[in-house]
Amino acid sequence: MGQITLERVSKSFGHTEVIPPLDLTIEDGEFCVFVGPSGCGKSTLLRLIAGLDDITSGAVLIDGQDASDVPPAKRGLAMVFQSYALYPHMSVRKNIAFPMRMARIPQDEQNRRIEAAAKALNLTDYLDRRPGQLSGGQRQRVAIGRAIVREPSAFLFDEPLSNLDAALRVGMRLEISELHERLRATMIYVTHDQVEAMTMADKIVVLRAGHIEQVGSPLELYRTPRNLFVAGFIGSPKMNLIGGNEAARHDAHTIGIRPEHIDVSEDGCWQGTVGVAEHLGSDTFLHVHGTGFGGTLTVRTTGEVTLAHGDTVRLLPRAGRIHRFDASGLRIV
Repeated sequence: MGQITLERVSKSFGHTEVIPPLDLTIEDGEFCVFVGPSGCGKSTLLRLIAGLDDITSGAVLIDGQDASDVPPAKRGLAMVFQSYALYPHMSVRKNIAFPMRMARIPQDEQNRRIEAAAKALNLTDYLDRRPGQLSGGQRQRVAIGRAIVREPSAFLFDEPLSNLDAALRVGMRLEISELHERLRATMIYVTHDQVEAMTMADKIVVLRAGHIEQVGSPLELYRTPRNLFVAGFIGSPKMNLIGGNEAARHDAHTIGIRPEHIDVSEDGCWQGTVGVAEHLGSDTFLHVHGTGFGGTLTVRTTGEVTLAHGDTVRLLPRAGRIHRFDASGLRIV
């Protein structure tokens, strides 16, 4: 079991409140991602769940039991940090076994768990190597293996891929997602990368300045962002936001349209000039400057488009794909 519930949990450092009181439930077996810009409180919230920081008020419940005053080692949670924190003089086998040795688990049981974790993480052939003989991705898998053998009720990941290059990040992202499918364990994952959030999560928690802006599945946040902050944060490239007369025509203070929901068409109602055209092979991103939409729009189109800097284009937003927001930034239903 691995249900985690936060009841009016808050955190203050002196007179500075970094996490105002909030409520959140992460269901057993769920992959929940905390996402938001730097300084939004996502890592602090994870540390409160782990018990590495004390909560100021409220309660942290694990499987319905109040764990607010339970020390980290007794909470049944395993944390994987941004830094691998491996012992360089120990083999992979000994690094993975370390938490079990501290818990005085019998050697036969240690061996069983090590072999099972190594198989799940494709580390079987590397058990006798030292961390210095491994790639960054392999070291991160060792850190995850060290968490797996503890057989926790939930895994907590604090930006575990930020030290890896782009290719390794994609590979490890897939491996962690597949690991979740195999283990069906509760996982809470912190990242500032909304692409990681969209591709990995069952549930996303969007944070800003310690507040929860919206909770939902990736598609819920993509299709129905609650406010301008979520609209601009979720999606890559981010949603185009337009004000002025064009928004007023839609009875809104601001309208939003995603780059993939704008077509280059001779029937387009907006006209502009192509600034930068980013040709990525399968896709082309056009950055179009115009006056009718008040600045620059990003348009996602097919890779075969041959438009270049200085070309004039007409743009057509797709019907039913315009998001409307009021003067306070809230979604207009």
